[in-house]
Amino acid sequence: MKPKSKILIIAGSDSSGGAGIQADIKTVTALGSYAMTAVTAITAQNTTGVNSVVPVHPREIEKQILFTCRDIKPDAIKIGMLHSSEVILSVTRALNKIKTKKIILDPVMVAKGGFKLINQSAIKTLKKKLIKTAYLITPNIPEAEVLTNTKIKNIEDMIHAANILLKLGVKNILVKGGHGNTKTMNDVFLSRKKLNIFKNKKIKTKNTHGTGCTLSSAITTFFACGKTLNKSCELGIKYVNQSIRSNLKYGKGHGPINHLNSIKINRKFR
Repeated sequence: MKPKSKILIIAGSDSSGGAGIQADIKTVTALGSYAMTAVTAITAQNTTGVNSVVPVHPREIEKQILFTCRDIKPDAIKIGMLHSSEVILSVTRALNKIKTKKIILDPVMVAKGGFKLINQSAIKTLKKKLIKTAYLITPNIPEAEVLTNTKIKNIEDMIHAANILLKLGVKNILVKGGHGNTKTMNDVFLSRKKLNIFKNKKIKTKNTHGTGCTLSSAITTFFACGKTLNKSCELGIKYVNQSIRSNLKYGKGHGPINHLNSIKINRKFR
């Protein structure tokens, strides 16, 4: 099978393979596209939490982006963990040089176990410099609360937060509802022209490590392959739900999801 599109992933590494750049590569590959990477940080982590984070120098991150894109031009870019203002500024400079319009930003702030992955200064820089560059941002409820300085308790609050982000210059927002205390998963998509609420039954499991990274990469892949942004969100959510439903029981904490759910293995390799 020939890859349908080329995706550049700018994100941190997860040694356990469930989230971060490892989850991104798996997702892009499983959905039929070609993944390239610019690693922003190396983490030692597993399903129980993050042990340490070693940042990559901002100049090296910028070089990874520019040198890769000079040779293989991406059809779309997915951005994940950016831990400092310096990193955000270096990524912004690089993006201005390569001029790819299909940029999906997942504003990763806290790991599943509660470990903080971004400092306060970086959050301000993200709001001021990077979110306007992205075509879509995909915050979960806690991230949307930080970005908008509001509390989110229901769908109306999610829509209100998304409207605040629109006023900050964001083109399209998908506020993910996984942290909501409801039996139904409500993901709110908002642009200047459209409001759409994706409703799905919440799957009961603790094995959800990497869902945010996976969703943003899935959306990026579908979008790069020519689907509309709204359809890309719908298909991305479906892919993640199918991945969660497999309920892999790996590790002692929040286990990973099954990125291979979309792949049919050739009989001779089984």
